Amino acid sequence: MIKKKKVFGMSKVNWQSLTDIDQLEALKKQSYEQPVLIFKHSTSCPISAMALRTLEQDWNPEQESETAIFFLDLLRHRSVSNAVAESFGVTHQSPQVIVLKEGKAVYDESHMGIRYEQLHSVVHA
Repeated sequence: MIKKKKVFGMSKVNWQSLTDIDQLEALKKQSYEQPVLIFKHSTSCPISAMALRTLEQDWNPEQESETAIFFLDLLRHRSVSNAVAESFGVTHQSPQVIVLKEGKAVYDESHMGIRYEQLHSVVHA
């Protein structure tokens, strides 16, 4: 079972924490029922902070209520970050956003290429 936990108190994004490799199988299964978005964040990187801030500012919670949204602090959970890359066949980047559907990564983007509009299009395709 995946616990819902807000990572940031004032964010419009209802982040759930991704902290354990064991969660990845649950995310794969969940992605058959709803899109799953993973945001990999480096807390020591100003570009990552800017990408996160931009995504949170542009986020429309009403449009994304059916999307499961996960936050991965890759400095604290490096092994989980590595497992995400391996499990879903994506090259590790930071910051990085990955969208899962039907057990597979259907989209990934990094750095300033992370845009809410594009994510919205992919999630709702």
